Amino acid sequence: MRFLPVNLSAFMVELESLEQTMALTDSLTEMPIYGIDEITPAARTILIRYNPIKIDVNDLVEKISLRDVSRVVGKASKLVTIPVHYNGEDLSDVALHLGISTAEVIRRHTENEFQVAFSGFAPGFGYMVSKGANLNVPRRQSPRVRIPAGSVALAGEFSSVYPQASPGGWQLIGVTELLMWDINRPEPALVQAGTRVNFVDAAKSQISYSLPTKEKIETKPESVAADLTVLTTGLQVLFQDLGRIGQSALGISESGSMDKSALRSANRIVGNESDSPALEIIQGGFKAQVHKDLIVAVTGAPCVIDVITAEHEQYQVNTYQPIHLAKGDTIKLSRPNKGVRSYFAVRGGFNIEPILSSCSFDTLAQVGPAPITVGQTLTVNTNSSSLAVSLYETPVFDYPAESDIVVLDVVLGPRTDWFTKTSR
Repeated sequence: MRFLPVNLSAFMVELESLEQTMALTDSLTEMPIYGIDEITPAARTILIRYNPIKIDVNDLVEKISLRDVSRVVGKASKLVTIPVHYNGEDLSDVALHLGISTAEVIRRHTENEFQVAFSGFAPGFGYMVSKGANLNVPRRQSPRVRIPAGSVALAGEFSSVYPQASPGGWQLIGVTELLMWDINRPEPALVQAGTRVNFVDAAKSQISYSLPTKEKIETKPESVAADLTVLTTGLQVLFQDLGRIGQSALGISESGSMDKSALRSANRIVGNESDSPALEIIQGGFKAQVHKDLIVAVTGAPCVIDVITAEHEQYQVNTYQPIHLAKGDTIKLSRPNKGVRSYFAVRGGFNIEPILSSCSFDTLAQVGPAPITVGQTLTVNTNSSSLAVSLYETPVFDYPAESDIVVLDVVLGPRTDWFTKTSR
């Protein structure tokens, strides 16, 4: 067991085998250590994210090093049955590589139980292993640009099912109609670390499969009428907050705003909780008209902000200050002369529903409220904020201009021993 530094609040535990990794993951899950925020297992490593205020790193390392990694201590996990149509493009190549028939490949895949060792790559993508399947094959030399959702595949010692269409280099042996990831289910991921899996040949099975979905309760929104209409979006406008923390074990990144200090400032300026969702605007070009009086703020990359009134009068306002917009006013953000991202917050907060505990949009996993589009209408929560506006917010650093040379602080990661002194 080796402990390798990652940053000031994370380190990596390197183990000798996948079995040890699974055992330590189960141990830390069943008997958690105070101060650990998140564990993210892989094949032979576990990323540990911790709170240095709650626990000293040396104490944490000592506690983990005392864990028994020779056996799995977790409770019995659920069993999921996945019907497969074994018609994959690479089925014959897999059989040829292993020196067996395609029928034998199918027999090994269906007669041996698999278990999800860990998840990653994409939400719902479980890396499954089996002690008796003996289906160890290399990845394809040339990855495919697009693999259809539901594709059942092999790579190395693992089997998996692609939850969504994506590029990939695994060997395709079949396809399933089951949804591996469905945000409308009580548990969106069909399989997670520890889940036992049985594959069955759909051509021979007469069993039909259905999964429970989350009941959708129709509720009347707090604000029915549109409070703001987006007229232009520029390169991209997303809802972002502080991110989707603690979901990496499902294959979902933290996401969230790129400039968290600017997001917090925008919310404090209008009297919201600092972690409320706001619009993240890339390279300006955003324009919107309001349909009632609103208090808004723009922070982040400095840009020219124009307000055009319903009477067609125009004036400019500054970033990092509360801005009153009257009914019928239009606000327009120019391209920043420094920095990249601006943040637009409104008093009361936007009326949007969180998905997996966050309103952030994850561009890779496609989780969260979709990117803002031209003509989209947004509503504001009707319950007024009880917090006072903040008049003394300023940027925490000077944003670089296009011609500036930016110096970045670098914390050496866990694999610095892979580099020579010159390459470092």
